[in-house]
Amino acid sequence: MLRNNPWLEATLVITVLILATALIAVSGADLAVSSRFYSAGGWPEGELFPWKLLYHVDRYPAVLLAVGGLCAAALSYRIPAWSHWKKGGVFLTLFLILGPGLLINTTFKQGWGRPRPREIVQFGGQKQFLQPWQKGIRGQGRSFPSGHASAAFFMSAPFFIYRRRRPLLALGWLLGGILFGLLMSIARITQGGHFLSDNLWSFGMVYLTGLLLSVIMRLDSDNNPPKTP
Repeated sequence: MLRNNPWLEATLVITVLILATALIAVSGADLAVSSRFYSAGGWPEGELFPWKLLYHVDRYPAVLLAVGGLCAAALSYRIPAWSHWKKGGVFLTLFLILGPGLLINTTFKQGWGRPRPREIVQFGGQKQFLQPWQKGIRGQGRSFPSGHASAAFFMSAPFFIYRRRRPLLALGWLLGGILFGLLMSIARITQGGHFLSDNLWSFGMVYLTGLLLSVIMRLDSDNNPPKTP
């Protein structure tokens, strides 16, 4: 039913995000989870494998996926077997630009002003802890939401291309993207870069962007699924 009603699906996702955020706030989970990785005035576990490696991996996989999609879309004009990638490839590129790019890293991350864990007084910094709904001073905090996590969660993007035509393949992409996003989220928490709720909203914003863009682009209007190049 949800697959056939994207607005109901979006409402459900937003409801879950709000309830989960409230639960995190009431339980104090943001501070509690981060405190497990703060030791002796620093974040030593974040310097260990695989968390440090994930930090350096950053958004390269997401960029490769988007560029690959754009190349497939361009080549589809010369390779008939790839014709269905005209729409799917453009979707991947726009998704990365609009979601992790403009919405998360440019609009919220640059403008929301939530201090990072390592910047607040509870962990040796000088700034006050803010809940995710509390807007701070623009440019004085870049914790909400997580840019690294958003790029990792973006790897589930092909889910929106395949989910009605090849559900098992779509599920594989979704679970793979979520797993990668969770690992990246843990990495950023261990490094004092982001709170639990920052990563939660990274996933929510990425998913909602993909859902909205898939509706606008009418990804389901094609009768045949895009073939994997």
